[in-house]
Order: sequence, then structure tokens, then C-alpha cells
Amino acid sequence: MASRQSGGRHVRRATSGVLRFWIVPVTLVLWELLTRVTESPYFPPPSRIATQFYDMWLSGPASQLLLTESALDTFGPSLGRLLAGWTIAGVLGIALGVALGRIRGLAEYTDPVLQFLRALPPPLLVPIFFVLFKIGTPTQLAVIVFGVIWPVLVNTTDGVRAVDKGFLETARVFQFSRYDILRRVILPSAMPKIFAGLRLSLSLALILMVVSELVGSNSGIGYSLLYAQQSYDYTGVWAHIVLLGVLGLLFNALFLVAEGRVLSWHANARRNV
Repeated sequence: MASRQSGGRHVRRATSGVLRFWIVPVTLVLWELLTRVTESPYFPPPSRIATQFYDMWLSGPASQLLLTESALDTFGPSLGRLLAGWTIAGVLGIALGVALGRIRGLAEYTDPVLQFLRALPPPLLVPIFFVLFKIGTPTQLAVIVFGVIWPVLVNTTDGVRAVDKGFLETARVFQFSRYDILRRVILPSAMPKIFAGLRLSLSLALILMVVSELVGSNSGIGYSLLYAQQSYDYTGVWAHIVLLGVLGLLFNALFLVAEGRVLSWHANARRNV
């Protein structure tokens, strides 16, 4: 009986997966047919995009995980900037968010300035960052950090403010130090919100990484994309777009795995409620 129930669950999961992803092959087939009929140079068929994607980045030796030399030269600088900018923004956003969430007066005084800065589009600040940091990696990092810090900052602030006062009172009764209250009460309680902000900021970091490399850069995915556009290589442009989509899916999947491990206690607590 148990084996039948288990088999039924597996069948339902498989059926659900097929129903969820049927749109992908259908869309690709329609895209292929429409582009073959219209023959527009701006919208190449997905088969041609896949071929160029493979030739550009995945036709390398097995010793390099099939990555070509072009892929290594292009991916390395971009991913380095993305992860460095995201990490810096995460650390700063969490630190400032904790301060704003715990110090009421600080939040009231700084809120107008923060809301003003938050409303500024990061790409428009590129000329100012050029003046401050010169052309190169520092400017690109500044664009990424400035653009992605806000989801982390806002979510951390909200999470810290939402900590149950009963937990704080209990910690004080047991004479926890301020550091222990922060480490053992405030941060764990705010962690789900913090991770939500980090996840959103990671997707923004990917976008701003490309934006920052479109101007004043001689390496990276954004630079390669701009070069393909200026060379009228529209199939190459679409290959870059697909690459960014794949990277976004990969980063999101890896982040969800890390979040599930770190916040496993939170999921168990919710199930037990």
C-alpha cells in the first residue's frame, strides 16, 4: 500500500513538472517557425542562436569544463565584479539596516536622504562615478553597489524592527550582552527578510554588471555584448541575452539552495506551528 502511494506521488510530480514546463518547447518551436518565415536579421531562429552560443562559449576542451578561451576571458571579469559588488552591498546593507532598525532617531534623520538616493537610477550616476573613481573596475563596482544595496538595506531594516519584543525582553532577563542579543536574537529573527533582500539584489547585480560594462570597459559580458551590437552581429547579441538568462537562473538556483540550508530552522519552525 505504501509503495503504491509513493508511486502515485512520483507520477503526480512528474505530471506536474511536464504541465509546468510545456510552454518552453512550444515557445521555442513557434519562435523557430516564425523567424524562419519572416527571415528578419534582428530576430534569428533559436537554433542559430544555440549554435552560436555553443561556438562562442561551450566548444572548449574538457579540461576547461568545455569553456572556450573567449568564455574564460569574458566570464571571469564580469562574475568577479558581480560577486564583489553584491558582497560589498550585502555587508553594507545589513550593517546599515541593523543600525537603522535599532536606532529610531537615526532612521528618522536619515530617511529623507536615503529615500532621495534610492530614487536615483544607477546608470545616470555613471559620469559621477567616472569622476570619483576613474574608468575601470572601481567605477563598475560603485554602480553595482549603489544599485543593489537598497533591497538589502530596506529588508534588513524592516526585519530588525519586526523582531518580537518578547524575545528581546527574555534576552535582557537572562542578561545577554548587546552583542549576544544582536547575534542570537535580532539577526536570526531578521534573517528571512535579509535573505529576501539578498536574493532580489542578486538579480539586480546581474543587470547592473552588464550596464556598468557598456561604458568605459574593455572586458566582460557587457563589453562583449556591445561589441556584437556594433558589429551588427544580431545572432551574437541574442546569444549574450540567452547567456544572461542562464546565469540568472543559475544564480537564483544556487541562492535558493544556500537559503534553504541556512534557514532550514525557519522552515521547520513554520511547519511545526
